[in-house]
Amino acid sequence: MGLKVLSALDTAKTQYYHFKAIIIAGMGLFSDAYDLFCIPPITILLGHVYYSEQTPKFQIPTAVKSAMIAVALLGTALGQLVFGILGDRIGRRKVYGLALVLMVLSSFGCGFSICTSKSCVLLSLVFFRFLLGVGIGGDYPLSATIMSEFANKKTRGAFIAAVFSMQGFGILFSSIVIMTVCAIFNQATNASKDHKSHALAVDLAWRIILMFGAIPAAITFYWRMMMPETARYTALVERNVVQAAKDMEKVLDVQMNQILDEATPPPSSSLEPPSTYSFFSKQFFHLHGHHLFSCAATWFLLDIVFYSSTLFQSRIYKSFLPRDENKINAFQDAYNVARLQAIITVCSVIPGYWATVFFIDRIGRRMIQMTGFIFIAIFLFAIGVPYNVLLNGGKIGFMFLYGFVFFFSNFGPNTTTFIVPAELFPARFRATCHGFSGAAGKVGAIIGSVAFLWVSEDEDKEKGNKGTGKIGCSLIILGVISLVGAVVTYFFTPETKDRSLEENEIENSLNEINKLVRPRDESGAQIHAPNQVLLPA
Repeated sequence: MGLKVLSALDTAKTQYYHFKAIIIAGMGLFSDAYDLFCIPPITILLGHVYYSEQTPKFQIPTAVKSAMIAVALLGTALGQLVFGILGDRIGRRKVYGLALVLMVLSSFGCGFSICTSKSCVLLSLVFFRFLLGVGIGGDYPLSATIMSEFANKKTRGAFIAAVFSMQGFGILFSSIVIMTVCAIFNQATNASKDHKSHALAVDLAWRIILMFGAIPAAITFYWRMMMPETARYTALVERNVVQAAKDMEKVLDVQMNQILDEATPPPSSSLEPPSTYSFFSKQFFHLHGHHLFSCAATWFLLDIVFYSSTLFQSRIYKSFLPRDENKINAFQDAYNVARLQAIITVCSVIPGYWATVFFIDRIGRRMIQMTGFIFIAIFLFAIGVPYNVLLNGGKIGFMFLYGFVFFFSNFGPNTTTFIVPAELFPARFRATCHGFSGAAGKVGAIIGSVAFLWVSEDEDKEKGNKGTGKIGCSLIILGVISLVGAVVTYFFTPETKDRSLEENEIENSLNEINKLVRPRDESGAQIHAPNQVLLPA
């Protein structure tokens, strides 16, 4: 008969709980995107409060801005590693709520500060941004792993991509909140830079925006705690097939007698463990090292490009939204940036995510990732080579090309690097490997974002917004990095489409699998099932 629990998961029809799981898991990534992508308008508001005497006016120094971005990303990398390991050691469900609680509390912490001085407020903000990053990082491996282990084989890629696509809606929601808050404050205070209460109103506005990010995460906390442990973790790691079947029956439209073997151990019985090896063993790296390299390397390369491209929006803001320091106020400034960010999200970011949802189980992860890298490179070259010409005289064409960079990031490696690690590794290493791969990506994000900020500042110092060629060269370099990502994908990334998760667990021989699923009778002897097969043909 074999371990029917796993076969039943692979062949289960798409039903209500799958969509519920997408929302529950996706709201964490929704909150992640809100918290990470609200920072450009927030830095504008902070500049108006704490850097009104700065030259140029209202501009946060690059060192401070770099610290705010890098610390959050560093926290994200740490969270991915720690929560990934914990997810494999003590269970996905047990630590799933902890990541969410950390996100909620740190979001509120970002908005609160008992300090009055600039340095104290910014240090407090950086501290809570780090904690927020840890919570955000923890959500990545857990959400991906839980969705992959609940999904059926046929639509697994689309389900995980749908979870990740909630990031697009999180970015859009952050823009809407920022525009709403800024419009209300601007109208209520009739704000101008000479208004006595202007600084206090701006100081309150950015705090409200940051704290608002806690609401979506808090709403889904109860439902996360009500989710059972995934049947795959319970059956393959905890080796409790009966409990796995019970948990599955709670959430999916299946009956116990449909998913348990004919010879089923009593609840108190234990299953004989398979021969195991540790994450740092030679056997793991012999069997899975090249896969781990592929996932970590492609995520690392992608995040260098993706986060640099995201920060590149600041250059677009300066070109498309010229600022007159004598006329514009903080609320109008932040509102305009959020509006442009919303337009880019609606026109390119969200469509890219959902193109992946639609096509990933049709054309495969590997093809989408490889072609995504290639098209990102093409459009970065198309922007970078004639950069000064486009920025100064072809703004519509510039925005068109820039939008395609984001479209093929999301209909490409930004989504697939999230999906593949959740499908490729054994159950007992799945969250750890996903966390390791994501942490490598965040190291790339730190390198890309900080480097781009300093290149951007150097260009501004030399020739203002006209450009010296440094930004164009940076974009060309990012294009080359994208091509390297395509090469790594071609040589090292396998296709996981139409395969069960267990088919990817190449470390198990059939004998070891049968050891895992064979129960014992009352005398302790194994009950043999000669025709036992775990994996469907």
